[in-house]
Amino acid sequence: MLLAFVMPIQRRSEADEFARELLTKLTRWLLLIIGALVVLAGILISPLPGPGGIPVIVVGLMIVLRNSFAARRRFVRFQKAHPKLIFPIRRLLRKEPEVLQVAWQQALRMERLVIPRSWRVAIRTRRSLKRRHRAKAASKAA
Repeated sequence: MLLAFVMPIQRRSEADEFARELLTKLTRWLLLIIGALVVLAGILISPLPGPGGIPVIVVGLMIVLRNSFAARRRFVRFQKAHPKLIFPIRRLLRKEPEVLQVAWQQALRMERLVIPRSWRVAIRTRRSLKRRHRAKAASKAA
């Protein structure tokens, strides 16, 4: 009586396997082409004012890296050579990307590189937020 509830074994023919493999390869190639076009679009809009090109390039790279083994190998080699440059991109490639944290970290880095110390706003904001957080934690503990 227990055997009546067991699902029958499905037999797949070689044609089914071939079709599935072909569809997988075509999908991968299509996504690779779409990713390359998105990277190209990001490069084309990068001269415009604002940071619009960089996020578009990162999204295109994410699509390419998820669908190309050769690109992934090159990315890993580049990451080993330049870990500080690649770390934000790696954080964005995770299953649950930390977009706000990466954007904040990059804003702090750019501010440190470009703006003189007396004009830096983000670092002062971060320090004041840390002080407020510590004060709230101390008042809750008391």
